[in-house]
Amino acid sequence: MRIGIDVGGTNTDAVLLDGTEVLAAVKMSTTTDVTSGIVAAIDGLQRQHAFDPAGVRAVMIGTTHFINALVEARRLAPTAAVRLSLPAGASLPPMVDWPQRLVEAVSGRSYLCHGGHEFDGRHIAELDEAELRKAIDDMGRNGVRSVAITSVFSPVNHDFEQRAAELIAAELPDVAISLSHEIGRIGLLERENATVINAALRELAANIVDGLATSVAGAGITAPLYLSQNDGTLMDVDFARRYPVATFASGPTNSMRGAAVLSGLDTCAVIDVGGTTSDVGVLNQGFPREATTAVSVAGIRTNFRMPDVLSIGIGGGSLVRGGTVGPESVGYQLTSKALVFGGDTLTATDIAVAAGRAEIGDPELVEHLDKDVVRAALERIAADNADAVERMRTSAEPLPVVAVGGGSVLLPDELGDAGEVHRPENYAVANAIGAAIAQIGGEVDRVYAIEPGRRDSVVDEAKQEAVDRAVAAGASPSTVDIVDFDEVPIPYLPGNATRIRVKAVGDLQLEA
Repeated sequence: MRIGIDVGGTNTDAVLLDGTEVLAAVKMSTTTDVTSGIVAAIDGLQRQHAFDPAGVRAVMIGTTHFINALVEARRLAPTAAVRLSLPAGASLPPMVDWPQRLVEAVSGRSYLCHGGHEFDGRHIAELDEAELRKAIDDMGRNGVRSVAITSVFSPVNHDFEQRAAELIAAELPDVAISLSHEIGRIGLLERENATVINAALRELAANIVDGLATSVAGAGITAPLYLSQNDGTLMDVDFARRYPVATFASGPTNSMRGAAVLSGLDTCAVIDVGGTTSDVGVLNQGFPREATTAVSVAGIRTNFRMPDVLSIGIGGGSLVRGGTVGPESVGYQLTSKALVFGGDTLTATDIAVAAGRAEIGDPELVEHLDKDVVRAALERIAADNADAVERMRTSAEPLPVVAVGGGSVLLPDELGDAGEVHRPENYAVANAIGAAIAQIGGEVDRVYAIEPGRRDSVVDEAKQEAVDRAVAAGASPSTVDIVDFDEVPIPYLPGNATRIRVKAVGDLQLEA
């Protein structure tokens, strides 16, 4: 058996799976501290289908802790950004494009030092260790607790980042260190931003992961704990402590993966309607399509792996006012503020109940709603979601639409040009199912200088490295397959430079 849990802004969903069979499914309100909501969800599973905690083989959790901390600019560690680039790359300092409130929240300090590489591995300048030690001394005097190290073209050669990390660790052993080649992709500023965000979240990650582990252990479950990543795969708790940014957008990703399993469709558009937003994404071969451009997170441009998701402010908790639905939402206070629960706020959930699409709360409390208001709200919800699906299409071919999430009762049975809306069984907890069935992945994203006649051997080398990374992360070797491959020549660089990206995925090896 497996337990999958997904923590959303409004609800915490949990499922108990035996293989692919859903034994129990619960939906609880997300609590302010989140972890107590997880405990309540596990208790709810136990009440619905009694199980032996010793029989649970793994627990998978998708959490919004880290993205919320960044958006709210709280619980972030004092962080320094070290860029190895001089004499190049000095015109735009680290965090130059950050919102000021976030720079202040991380007590942001930045240091420019000599180093870095060209795309083919040649040195821009040698690493100046004396210069770096002066920066380290300044970090210590200013209370820095986490450091992000970025070197120019470190995805090609990360030697300088590794050496800088060794020097910092020797002088400041209690400081957490994040290296950009392990987090972001080609593109200096965006990769640096992603690394600084990761560094700022390191302390919180340790606390949160320990809290999640404690809440699971408190239920008597001794099985391994995994967290969902934003590419539809899993990471163990040690990896999560080092790379909290990998959890960003894991909620929509889990929903899309769950939609693929429940519907049997591996290429489709997925609308996940939660309590606060509707997230629209596209599945290719059962995995979310990844964003190919820089992604803005809390107003910061980044380039680490993120699903291509379009979010609109329509969910079960959205406020209905003056012919509009959302984007404001009552969030996790839905059960106290919505009309059907005795509250005084008209929400999209009230509209669904009044229209007979949902059986939630007390229907008599919304019998007075004007039918024209109800119809207009539902038409607005359908039109906005149909427009979002249309914007996510990349070809003229129609995409089947799968609706999941508790709020998907707001959607009609047919959606514009997309046609029929598929609602599979257990659609309301697709996100938790997506977490529970997630696999283990390994990825390579690098620029190679391909010599004439060596293209095939370079591609094979990249694919094997991706497979090896998946196995090292806990995938069963016999189940690992290449699920994504991308090869893009870079004409403005010499030496037949080509960016190769490979993703390998396999089933979790529970015996490991």
